[in-house]
Amino acid sequence: MIESMTGFGKGEATAKGVSFSVELRSVNNRFLEISTRAPKTISQRENEIKEIIRSKIARGKISLSATKDDETDSELAISVDKKRAKEIYTVLEQLRKATKIKEPVKLEHLLHFSEIFETKEVEEDETEWKVFQQALTKAVGALKKMREKEGAELARDSKERVQKINKHIDTVEQLSKKRIPEERKRLLEKVEQLVEDKSIINNQRLELEIAILSEKLDVTEECVRFRSHNKFFLEALLSKESEGRKLNFLIQEMGREANTIGSKCNDVEIAHIVVSIKEELEKIREQLQNIE
Repeated sequence: MIESMTGFGKGEATAKGVSFSVELRSVNNRFLEISTRAPKTISQRENEIKEIIRSKIARGKISLSATKDDETDSELAISVDKKRAKEIYTVLEQLRKATKIKEPVKLEHLLHFSEIFETKEVEEDETEWKVFQQALTKAVGALKKMREKEGAELARDSKERVQKINKHIDTVEQLSKKRIPEERKRLLEKVEQLVEDKSIINNQRLELEIAILSEKLDVTEECVRFRSHNKFFLEALLSKESEGRKLNFLIQEMGREANTIGSKCNDVEIAHIVVSIKEELEKIREQLQNIE
């Protein structure tokens, strides 16, 4: 199924007083790029988080934002080194007396010394990780659902444009076949006007030149290839796999066929149709930039 690379998904989960809210935002990107912003205990599992996302999403720039609400009575991650605090207080008292400062040593003076504080490594709680996984799984599911919905709209629009191109190709082929005998007649009349004595006309050589001209004007082969590309393109739109790169390749090939047809058909009406085909291809190409 075709997926868009833009979307948003949110997931929440709660267990044993711990709640997580996870938001995922996705935008266009050539490859899969994942950035995470999560609480410290969860960010330690960044590789596992990315693997969970990678298992469901192939392309896009994914931004993860997670918040935690912990209602449990957890131990503070910071504490006071009482011994160091007393030592610093003693030193400040000695300094006060030595400099004959009357103002007493206060708490605010001690707070300037970060050495009196100790930070503890926050250990990861397995419960937290399980709750986070549940929230992340929901967020990924919501993101996928939105990307698939957007992708379905892109596929529908692209399909309609390819079908319109097929009709243009049918018209081009009909006009091209009609032009060949007209060009043959025009060439004969021109030769007859230039040569008064028709007996000197080498009919065999003339027929050969006309055959060469007809081959140059004939775009049947290009139209057949164009329809083939269109067929594969429509099949790729229905594929269950990620086909963004394949679709981009096919649209390039379709563009080449359009250019060849335009260069071979020296006809105003066909030229206008080729312009219309290129316009449709360009609109499809713009849509493909957003397909996974």
